[in-house]
Amino acid sequence: MPGVSLAPEEKLEIAKALDALGVDTIEAGFAAVSEGEREAIRLITGENLRAEIFSASRCLRRDIDAALKADVDGVNIIIPTSDLHLRVKLRKTRAEALEMLREAVSYAKGEGLIVEVSTEDGSRTDLGFLKRVVAEALEAGADRVALCDTVGALTPEASYRFFSEMISEFPDVLFAAHCHDDLGLAVANSLAALRAGAGEIHVCINGLGERAGNAALEEVAVALRVVYGAKMSIKTERLWETSRLVERLTGVVVSPNKAVVGINAFSHESGIHTHAVLRHPSTYEFIDPDIVGAARHIVPGKHAGSHGLRRNLEEMGLTPSEEEFQRILNEVKARGDRGMRVADTTLLEIAEKIMGVKTERAVEIDEFIVVTGNKITPTASVKLRIDGEEHHKASMGVGPVDATLRAVMEALKPEERPHLEAYHVDAITGGTDAEVEVEVRLRHGDIIVSSRGRSRDIVRASIEAYIEGVNLLILKRRIGDAEKPSGVP
Repeated sequence: MPGVSLAPEEKLEIAKALDALGVDTIEAGFAAVSEGEREAIRLITGENLRAEIFSASRCLRRDIDAALKADVDGVNIIIPTSDLHLRVKLRKTRAEALEMLREAVSYAKGEGLIVEVSTEDGSRTDLGFLKRVVAEALEAGADRVALCDTVGALTPEASYRFFSEMISEFPDVLFAAHCHDDLGLAVANSLAALRAGAGEIHVCINGLGERAGNAALEEVAVALRVVYGAKMSIKTERLWETSRLVERLTGVVVSPNKAVVGINAFSHESGIHTHAVLRHPSTYEFIDPDIVGAARHIVPGKHAGSHGLRRNLEEMGLTPSEEEFQRILNEVKARGDRGMRVADTTLLEIAEKIMGVKTERAVEIDEFIVVTGNKITPTASVKLRIDGEEHHKASMGVGPVDATLRAVMEALKPEERPHLEAYHVDAITGGTDAEVEVEVRLRHGDIIVSSRGRSRDIVRASIEAYIEGVNLLILKRRIGDAEKPSGVP
């Protein structure tokens, strides 16, 4: 994916997460690209993961040799097959391309590698020639063949016909589908390929990949489990955490409305929806959030209805009178009409003001100090008061905000520590002294809260948002625990 470059240690972290997720084969990189790429693959192969570890490779001995030095189980040998790619990119005739393929596959098999051949631009290749490519690859010893829709040109109907044609010609071959998302159809095309008889799918977490990306692992896996009832090795309950890991390490933010793993995938604000969801979640949730390790979030905001807002307030331990509730609802909608997002902690603030109450804050910050600069690792120390007891903690981070929030987290009891699912900054005013607004989304188990902080100091705004969010999480959790029958965990 353009703009994504992972260090070897980061690739290893992702590979271990993919293995825990249950992925069967991991293409860990392209060993011939650089020494860093080879180091990353070697780190991964050295972990003795359950999954097979592959390297991508061209039809070149030096690429295969680079993969061998990285101790991989197999290689994915890529061969352009369309006349366009042969003429413009490879600058080879069909006969020359076939000779390159035979030599590469034979050499890789001779070195004891598992070989998968990927037919680049296969979906736009003359079928007669494509069948010849597959036959030559198999004769040379290839174990599997990936039919690639490299530019996302297929539709589900065309994908089904394409794979059916190839599989009927080679019924005993393990075919893989490699689909790109240029038309937004990569997942649909992959499922159509499976229906036609393909036995393997090339996928990426969060749909990452060149241009518009590849088929999204999480979407394919959930569709197979929920719609088709397919048995597979993927532990879908780990999809959410794996998605968040990849998001953090790549720096590519998952779109809020992304299927399965977007933060809005199980969030509800519309009054029409929340009323029904609170009665029976399946009214507006085709997928149970537990299936992917996510949690449901009833969002306060302009479109909120009375049922959802009442539930939010009840979870905060607040029971306003009818008149107070109407004022709270009106204020929430008024802020929405002014273009303001209403965080959960904002709702708490509004309710407290209207009701004339103040809920107890378990965590209060007395002071924080941040040190950063050229050739200095950002370090923060915080003094917190947690349930009346004073706590001092210090931590380092990649920046002042990271260091400060890490220090706060260290001060919290392990059972009180939330997972930071989202962090967003907006500049409210211009200039170097701009006022910024920080919004965080925190999760603890199946409880999610959003919180906001505002200041000319980004660290102060961040710690304010974080601590207010932590306080609301603790409040909701303690209220929830108090309401549970005795003996229920």
